Amino acid sequence: MLKKFASLLLIVLFSIAPAARALAGQPQTSVDQVKVKIAKIGVGEKAKAKITLKDGRQIKGYISRADDDNFVIRDRKTDAPTTIQYADVAKVGKSSGHSTARNLGLGIGIGVGAFLAILLIAFAHLND
Repeated sequence: MLKKFASLLLIVLFSIAPAARALAGQPQTSVDQVKVKIAKIGVGEKAKAKITLKDGRQIKGYISRADDDNFVIRDRKTDAPTTIQYADVAKVGKSSGHSTARNLGLGIGIGVGAFLAILLIAFAHLND
């Protein structure tokens, strides 16, 4: 019984892992997609963003200006402006402090831990 349950639990965990990775982030390639993402985030000190460029660099800060061909992101600590062309952007993410993948991983971990604790308690009471 325990072997069947352990096997089933492993199957469920291994099937959830690829879905979590798929939800974690998908790279953007189109300039129009980047413009839409920037427009959704907005402009101003509360418009925090994490930009990944095609050369691999990451820039964090807030979007201070968005034009037709480029946008300006300012570092939150130094307030130094960086002008970025939309065509140079590989990925746009909203910088809210914690990533979706981290939060999803924590939720799954807590759920699995609680489930295992309940099972252990149930098995302990069955053996008494």
